[in-house]
Amino acid sequence: MTTLRIGTRGSTLALTQTGMVADDLADAYGVTTELVTITTDGDRSNEPLSRAGGTGLFTGALRDALLAGECDVIVHSLKDLPTAPHDQLVVAAIPAREDPRDALIARDGLTLDELPAGARVGTGSPRRMAQLRARRPDLEVVDIRGNVDTRLGKVTSGELDAVILAAAGLTRIGRTDVVTEFLDPDRWPTAPGQGALAVEVRLGEERLVDRLDHTETRAAVEAEREVLALLEAGCSAPVGARAVVDAGLLLLSASVYSLDGTTILTSSHATVWPADEGDPSREVAASVARELLDAGAAGLTGERP
Repeated sequence: MTTLRIGTRGSTLALTQTGMVADDLADAYGVTTELVTITTDGDRSNEPLSRAGGTGLFTGALRDALLAGECDVIVHSLKDLPTAPHDQLVVAAIPAREDPRDALIARDGLTLDELPAGARVGTGSPRRMAQLRARRPDLEVVDIRGNVDTRLGKVTSGELDAVILAAAGLTRIGRTDVVTEFLDPDRWPTAPGQGALAVEVRLGEERLVDRLDHTETRAAVEAEREVLALLEAGCSAPVGARAVVDAGLLLLSASVYSLDGTTILTSSHATVWPADEGDPSREVAASVARELLDAGAAGLTGERP
């Protein structure tokens, strides 16, 4: 195969990050690439994420196109991808992760702690909503949807005092100049897999993209996503996770929030990485999830019976 057709959503961010993957594939394999733009259910809906269908909202149409042979490869923001494995598709490459932090974009250069009481802060993420209510219960949290420019425009127009976005997306489209504060990931854990991309192909065709796989990134994000899976929580659940590989260890911390921000459960564990046997990502995630479930996390995610 000398030309790879790469399926992507049509937003500026999606096209930019898919273009980066296309360039890397061209360098690694000497192929030419063609981007195939696909509209997902998430692109059509203005419903809040908590009510818009959650799992597969931004990925289902891409996967359908791949299975139908309309493209050869699809690129997702990993945090949007359902944690359950697909029986006909495989994530064959997870490239090196971009900055996983959340970023505050506020009027007048303010930080989160400097925003005045009653300030209006916009986000479409239930996790970020819960974190805002936990840290600053005096703020007004506003549920918003829209692309990056739409969200930033709500601050410049004065409709909102601030918004919270993923730093990775702003970095990829060259807009980090608008950031007034990068939120500390130890105090403000982000969505499992945030900052990472998933390159998915049909089962058996891993060779098309697997040279782009970054081993340490895969270990970290698989640990984060395994916690989400073990909690039986969807990608819009109020769960934050942070995993890093450091000094021969895989360290994982995860937090589960009540939507009103009044309850936070946190667990942290570490394991040796790489391991001679077993799956360190699954093992450390199992320890963290077990501790969170024992502490009552199922009642906070709203996903388990």
